[in-house]
Amino acid sequence: MGKGQEISEKQKKYVLQSWSAQKTLAPIAIEHADNIYLYDYDGKRYADMSSMHVNSNLGYGNKEINEAITKKLQRYAFISEAYGDEDRANLAEKIISLMPDNMAKVFFTNAGADANENAIKIARMYSGKLKIFSRYRSYHGSTFGAGNLTGEPRRYALEPGVPGFVKFRDPYRYRDNLPFTEEEYTEYCLKLLEEQINFENPDNIAAIIMESITGTNGIIIPPEGYLAGVRRLCDKYHILMVCDEVMAGWCRTGKMFAFQNFDVKPDIVTFAKGVTCGYVQLGGVVVSKEIAAYFDDHVLSCGLTYNGHPLACAAGCACVDYYLDHDIPGHVQEVGRVLGEIEEDMKQKHACVGDVRYIGLFSAVELVKDKATREPLVPWGRDPEKIMPKINGMLKAKGFMTFTHENNILVAPPLIITADQLHEEMAKLDEVLGEVDKMI
Repeated sequence: MGKGQEISEKQKKYVLQSWSAQKTLAPIAIEHADNIYLYDYDGKRYADMSSMHVNSNLGYGNKEINEAITKKLQRYAFISEAYGDEDRANLAEKIISLMPDNMAKVFFTNAGADANENAIKIARMYSGKLKIFSRYRSYHGSTFGAGNLTGEPRRYALEPGVPGFVKFRDPYRYRDNLPFTEEEYTEYCLKLLEEQINFENPDNIAAIIMESITGTNGIIIPPEGYLAGVRRLCDKYHILMVCDEVMAGWCRTGKMFAFQNFDVKPDIVTFAKGVTCGYVQLGGVVVSKEIAAYFDDHVLSCGLTYNGHPLACAAGCACVDYYLDHDIPGHVQEVGRVLGEIEEDMKQKHACVGDVRYIGLFSAVELVKDKATREPLVPWGRDPEKIMPKINGMLKAKGFMTFTHENNILVAPPLIITADQLHEEMAKLDEVLGEVDKMI
């Protein structure tokens, strides 16, 4: 038995892997990684076309991030957030400088789920209200609070849920397929949301939380004017607007944060993933000046042993500096245009491709049985024939590593990918889609 197989077998024997039935797992043991590539113990190369969990934005072996962590470790590995830490203070300052002028302070967490957990608590403490609105096609984490925010089937294991969580339908123009212009569709969606706000009593709604751009549930980009319309509804009914930037933030869309594509100012922003690009785990909640001022005289009833971990904050400072010093937003816009052109060609070429959605290097290819009827390749929440895992396996065999969700193949490579690398890897996806055409 080779080293790679030994590691794979040991992991399968002793480790529970998330979102999976364990019996058929066969994890690929990775010997090393560099740039956008992973290498197994047999020397086979795989391109990471999903940035792992859409978090490895700056790829592997980044010298600046590694050096920042090592330098910090030589001073100390950990001190409590009750003590002053240079990188913690600097990272918070950097984050606030990147935010709209209404934002003031950061509460650090360990990852995205607990960022959303604490955003809920902060919204409720500040507003004195109970209810939290979130969307059906959403994923905010799998802990109890974040899991109750989540609208898609991964919330089912948490049911019956916590009181006070209310779901609403998010705009999904391809699936809704209504005879509206984009402006009319936006007005229609906002009208439904306002109606539901009134049915649920706006005096008891603390916050509306949304992924600025829906992530794993299909990279669903809101129609023009939608987020601005939600902002107006929040102002009208004195509801906090919370933007979940865990996946879409940190240059993924060609802007530092996805909500900046839509010219809105949230009251609360949650983040994680790309703030450290997986080098050390970190998340956080950014709050407005008004919310920050409230907690000057009221106890902030939030706390985590490792929030604002010094090594994570050192990594975070290095990541933010790298984004800015290397104009990663500009690079993402440039290469993202190439990705969009490739995916539009695939949509025209392949019978199985119903829609493609992309912004920056954040994209999904949606698969259908029939383009005319838009019948999905697999029913919502069900895939008894394991069609999507088969497609994922075909991609993996070609060294194209990503993940699928429902009928969507996500394409969200590290933000450092070049146009040449993108063409090389997307050719593999093109080949697999040709095989899927034959399946339908």
